[in-house]
Amino acid sequence: MSRIFSGIQPSGELHIGNYLGAVKNWTQLQHEFESIFCIVDYHAITQQYDPERLRVRRREMAVSLLSAGIDPNVASLFVQSQVPEHTELAWFLNTITPLGELERQTQFKEKSARQESVTAGLLNYPVLQAADILLYRADLVPVGEDQVQHLELSRVVSRRWNAMFARATGKTTEDGAEEREEFFPEPKPLLTPMRRIMGLDGQAKMSKSMNNTIGLLEPPESIWAKLRPAVTDPKRIRKTDPGTPEVCNIFHLHKAFSSPETVEHVAVQCSTAGWGCIDCKKVLAESMETELVPIRRRAVELAAYPKAVDDALAAGADRCRRLARETIDVVRERMGF
Repeated sequence: MSRIFSGIQPSGELHIGNYLGAVKNWTQLQHEFESIFCIVDYHAITQQYDPERLRVRRREMAVSLLSAGIDPNVASLFVQSQVPEHTELAWFLNTITPLGELERQTQFKEKSARQESVTAGLLNYPVLQAADILLYRADLVPVGEDQVQHLELSRVVSRRWNAMFARATGKTTEDGAEEREEFFPEPKPLLTPMRRIMGLDGQAKMSKSMNNTIGLLEPPESIWAKLRPAVTDPKRIRKTDPGTPEVCNIFHLHKAFSSPETVEHVAVQCSTAGWGCIDCKKVLAESMETELVPIRRRAVELAAYPKAVDDALAAGADRCRRLARETIDVVRERMGF
């Protein structure tokens, strides 16, 4: 069975953008692949943070992931900092990663442009990301389109390490070159089926820093308070104006939460001005409740039995430490340690 790896920063409670863009897909993939899911808390400290909030958010993220359907009996769920081999492998990979490769990363250029002082951690973020993936010799990585470039760096690093340190097989390639084993596979992207989820303001990707999100565990009255003023088709001024569903962010949320029959009905009602935007949002709120009620219920159960969360994370970390140690033992030996 092919192995997949994916990570998520401990930003606290999941919002529906995280859920639809990644986690919901993970809950399906865990039954198709050997799955490793990681709360990447080392990545969270590349920018200013509050240590106590980090501890709280790490816990909240674990609860959200388990509530959303990650099954610790099927997949391995753990916290990155509980497996020290992540940073050990990152250092080894730093020594073979050209500076130019890191400076060309889109996210580094965007984030560094907003900071007065750029840390080495921000620059080396993609190397740690490569280490996260290669440590488990993952074949596939579920990613959104905005993460493909970082995954490509993981592939480049894998290729370079194999060329430098993997053992010769005793065979030659078609062009006569010495063939080497592929100790590290070149991880391939497994693109998430859901498009980027826009925030309720309709201006940017859903993000807590933009205050344009809906929390996965928010109560229905809070969700409605956010949905009611959410941006829709900007050209639809009056209720009698026909709309264009394809440009409306609320319609795309219908595609994620509503049944195909409801989505089709919404499209017709919008494009013919049969409904106003409030009518459309009320139906979306009902569809969201159908999916979110069981998730909220599981979160309440986990809050009442915190040992279940501790046990799930501990079991995941134990298994991943064993896998990580196997990889690091080979890397250390091949690199002269």
